[in-house]
Amino acid sequence: MRRMKKPLSVAPRALELGRQVLDIEAAAVRALSIRLDDTFVAALDVILRCDGRVIVSGMGKSGHIARKIAATMSSTGTPAYFVHPGEASHGDLGMVAGEDVFIALSYSGESQELMAIVPIVKRLGAKLISMTGNPASSLAKVSDVHLNAAVDKEACPMGLAPTASTTASLALGDALAVALLDAKGFNAENFARSHPGGSLGRRLLTLVGDLMRVGERIPKVREDAMLGAALMEMSRKGVGMTAIVDENDTVLGIYTDGDLRRTLEKKLDFSATPVRGVMSANPHCIGPDSLAAEAVQLMEQYNINQMLVVNGQHQLVGALSMHDLLHAKVI
Repeated sequence: MRRMKKPLSVAPRALELGRQVLDIEAAAVRALSIRLDDTFVAALDVILRCDGRVIVSGMGKSGHIARKIAATMSSTGTPAYFVHPGEASHGDLGMVAGEDVFIALSYSGESQELMAIVPIVKRLGAKLISMTGNPASSLAKVSDVHLNAAVDKEACPMGLAPTASTTASLALGDALAVALLDAKGFNAENFARSHPGGSLGRRLLTLVGDLMRVGERIPKVREDAMLGAALMEMSRKGVGMTAIVDENDTVLGIYTDGDLRRTLEKKLDFSATPVRGVMSANPHCIGPDSLAAEAVQLMEQYNINQMLVVNGQHQLVGALSMHDLLHAKVI
């Protein structure tokens, strides 16, 4: 049996360094917030007036941040994509058009790969927004709008690895994306349409009609049916309830497992007791075009596990259970 090596005693130093890094990066973001000025509004205005798309670009660590900014903008209502500046020099610059906005990230503002394509971007007529830590840099000087993302120091003890600077750039990109989201009136439903595979998409896009049981799967009996017939229908359909309807399928009531327990206490004759006499009248119903999330809310509010689905004339068109909602991962 292999013996486990004892861990090195690094905990005190590790905690000290970890907290120091977080403090430095938090301070960098706070300073950025205080320094934010009208150039941020100008950048926002350029993007809002854009008839094309937003292209975000950067080399190295700035490139990773640029990818994240493009992804965040795309998911919050501002179509954007990342272009690698090195690849742009070898053909990918063809993705940039005159009606686009080009956001260039370079902390030094002197990235050779970016500076090689910036003149072409400008010649195309695209607006150029730069995000650097040096307002006097070559990139800042040729930009239509420059956003100052300078930090006092990096969190790296050697002052070499981009840490606080990349955090500040990422936060500034998030600020732009959120300001754009608000200016465009982008809401939770819009967000869900961009994320149909996520839990938010399921909750905000799934309708009751997408999940409800229809046709022969709907448990229902006529109002003149005996209680025994209603129990048989409940057993066959396996939903824990049955609807009670008239000849036009108009919902008159519901009979559930809970009603059954109360009926058993009365010791009634199931073969001679009309279900209409023991049903719960005026049950909570929902329409097929309602969001499934609304059905969840109503079930939780009224402490029920099933709902009948009706049309505008209160006719039965479906049935829905908490199990159906769980299975669809709406909950």
